[in-house]
Amino acid sequence: MADTKVFLLDGGSLVLDGFHVYWNRGPGGEIRFPVYSILIEHAEGRFLIDTGYDYDHVMKVLAFEKPIQTPEQTIPGALKLLGLEPKDIGVVVNSHFHFDHCGGNKYFPHAKKICHAKEVAQACNPEPFEVLGYSDLSFSAEAAEARGKTDQLLPGTTAANSRFEGIDGDVELAKGVHLIYTPGHAIGNYSLLVEFGGRKPILFTIDAAYTEQSLKTLNQASFHIDPVAGVASMRKLKALAEKHGAELMYSHDMENFKTYKTGIQFYG
Repeated sequence: MADTKVFLLDGGSLVLDGFHVYWNRGPGGEIRFPVYSILIEHAEGRFLIDTGYDYDHVMKVLAFEKPIQTPEQTIPGALKLLGLEPKDIGVVVNSHFHFDHCGGNKYFPHAKKICHAKEVAQACNPEPFEVLGYSDLSFSAEAAEARGKTDQLLPGTTAANSRFEGIDGDVELAKGVHLIYTPGHAIGNYSLLVEFGGRKPILFTIDAAYTEQSLKTLNQASFHIDPVAGVASMRKLKALAEKHGAELMYSHDMENFKTYKTGIQFYG
């Protein structure tokens, strides 16, 4: 834990209307927000939390989100900045399978993969209002086959090399690295708490709270499966941050993201 380093891999940005970012509250108008992945260098290995979005997929299916992504903001490109390749990552964890969190999974056929026990099934058979969220199925041969989208799979992707270990509840991924179950945004949504030897912990809300304002006001995004559970999850994160004296980091908050360390900089 004393040697734990956390890198934020800048994955580019997308656009949503304010009434989607702040459900039923707004104000409306375009909000450009960041997308990033979390790489944890730990004594027990390298852990990658989420893999961002795939530019071509977004332009084909969700062009209204106006993606901006340089080659260095793809997962292979972001890892290259650190002198790494996808093969150097031993474990990939998906907080959930919305398209902006799993678009780079296809580059990790060799890695152990972890998600909530209900997430793959949800991607296979989403609610009607979740279809665009679960639109990139390149992370799983099972999900792509279930939805008739096998054209999204990279050659060589099979059920065996895209299989996930399902977990439930709060789980310690490695010493001092905690997956915090925060359902609501997605049926299997996870947040992340990382402890360090020489600084305060960091609590990544991931999509349980898009922004600092979201958490302060308990105002979740419109993309959710259970808004009541979503509010309960935000309250859980507030209590957890207070208990651990943790620094909060948000998934889609551009103002805060501009102050975060990215690229070769790290927390640790």
